[in-house]
Amino acid sequence: MELQTVSQVSKEYGVSTRMLRYYEQVGLLHSLRKEGYAYRVYDNDALTRLQQIIVLRKLRIPVKQIIRILNNSDAVQVVEIFRENIDQLDDEITALSTVKSILLRFVEEIREKTDVSLHLLSDDTLLSVIGSLSFSDNQIKKVKEEISMEELNKADQSLSKITDKDVRIIYLPPMTMAAVYASGEGCEGVTGDLINQFVVDNNLLDIKPDLRSFGFDCPIEEPEIGRKSHRYEMWVSVPDDMEIPKPFVRREFKGGLYAAHVLRSWDFQDWRLLGDWVKESDKYDNDWGSSRWQSKETLFGQGLEETLNFYNYARKGFPMQEMQLDLLFPIKEK
Repeated sequence: MELQTVSQVSKEYGVSTRMLRYYEQVGLLHSLRKEGYAYRVYDNDALTRLQQIIVLRKLRIPVKQIIRILNNSDAVQVVEIFRENIDQLDDEITALSTVKSILLRFVEEIREKTDVSLHLLSDDTLLSVIGSLSFSDNQIKKVKEEISMEELNKADQSLSKITDKDVRIIYLPPMTMAAVYASGEGCEGVTGDLINQFVVDNNLLDIKPDLRSFGFDCPIEEPEIGRKSHRYEMWVSVPDDMEIPKPFVRREFKGGLYAAHVLRSWDFQDWRLLGDWVKESDKYDNDWGSSRWQSKETLFGQGLEETLNFYNYARKGFPMQEMQLDLLFPIKEK
């Protein structure tokens, strides 16, 4: 039986180490500790389970339902879960078909009219036609019996694209941060645990109830498989006059403008998709790398990952399955 490390699995299957850790936290995936070996490893059974999870996620099945599917031997209940998702897709298809049909009728009307204006939208004849449209024939009635993984990946990419409605433009104010960083496999978890303990030890929920927490990748060089994979730094906002004990360091964050997008289902490919959105924007430019804080220890000016509703998350004892992240991409107005 060939065992693979977290880093190897992450690279081969295109999932982040944090996503793997999340799947373990919610009971979907299990790793092993090999005697005399520092890293967690996955056996063939775990890799098979991971492949199942990946396919189900590409089919838009929520993680909570994947848990029910993979931990359920009752075929009837599994079929019912799939039917629930099919019903939701039918609703989405119907809604999109409605919009498509109306747009097609507009195209037909525009082609027939020489005077194209917004009055078209109030045309009683057209609106009456729209009102009488029946969309039952627009629903998918035939599904290909065989769909390749390539086609599934293409559909997933198309459905996952970030659009204007998925992005918020926000300004982060200047803040004083207690920061800690770690390197190697599982470094996000290490920094998270240190921040969580710092919050408890310093009674931050009481002395600063508006506290916020951020993290970001800050690699030094391209990692090799089996070696320290990367470096991660994490912050929590603190009172300006608070003393910062080691191993924490003080960071003075200058604030700035960010494109914000809630991470979907722990799929960190959203970072690339958010970058694509910024690249295509006609209002904002990429400001990655700008000096929004100073650091002698790690890279600065990166995109940030904010733990949303951090106060409530911390008050509940930092359960990872309840953590929700905002991806914050640094931007500037054109």
